[in-house]
Amino acid sequence: MADKKVSLGKEFTKGLIKENPVLRLVLGTCPTLAISTSVVNALGMGISAMIVLVCSNIVISALRKVIPSKVRIPAYIVIIASFVTIVQMLVKAFVPAVDSALAVFLPLIVVNCIILGRAEAFAGKNSVIASAVDGLGMGVGFTMALCCMASVREIIGAGTFLSGAQNLLVLFGDNVLGGFDGFTPQDGVITPMTIFILAPGGFFTFGILMACANRIAEKKGKPKAELGGCKGCPMAANCSVLAQGKSCEEKKEGENA
Repeated sequence: MADKKVSLGKEFTKGLIKENPVLRLVLGTCPTLAISTSVVNALGMGISAMIVLVCSNIVISALRKVIPSKVRIPAYIVIIASFVTIVQMLVKAFVPAVDSALAVFLPLIVVNCIILGRAEAFAGKNSVIASAVDGLGMGVGFTMALCCMASVREIIGAGTFLSGAQNLLVLFGDNVLGGFDGFTPQDGVITPMTIFILAPGGFFTFGILMACANRIAEKKGKPKAELGGCKGCPMAANCSVLAQGKSCEEKKEGENA
């Protein structure tokens, strides 16, 4: 079966707003809420996930006609896990402070729904170039959402912005940008609201950003993002239950009846 033609420009831009993986598809919310207390941590997670997305999409697309359909999900996970291991080793070697800050959430990129969802929904059905562009767009969209949340939470919750910037800038040498390490307002300018860097503040900020994204989508005639339901599942396109016009909840009710 020949690959369908896709517009590379649309494939890249759709991940930024129209199909933003966090604010529109509601995927990857766990690392989003946990890491977005600092813009530097958000950048570290976003860039790491973007590298894994692009590389895994390329390999999966290149092997899509070789991988048997019955074992495609395990094969995808093995490929993704391989790239996550490589990225984790590089982060640990070159930016150890970021590795410590991201902690367990860096290796957990393996089970990030965004990456597996794009592998199943796009990379397994399209060309290598289109899959690379799709991964790049989704990765940039994920990083943008992380940074938006982190900016709000860090400024209001800690009274700083880009705190610990040297943890990332160290990649370009010592004392980059004159030792710039973020903005720290003078005492009394901003009174930090610590709750914003805690779980309640994360959920509040996430809800506000989702509301804004839904409002923009509504004006453009797009459907609103849903927090639950089968249609939001990354495997929806290949689900046998949805193909029958049902949902998982309806199937369970039928089995229990």
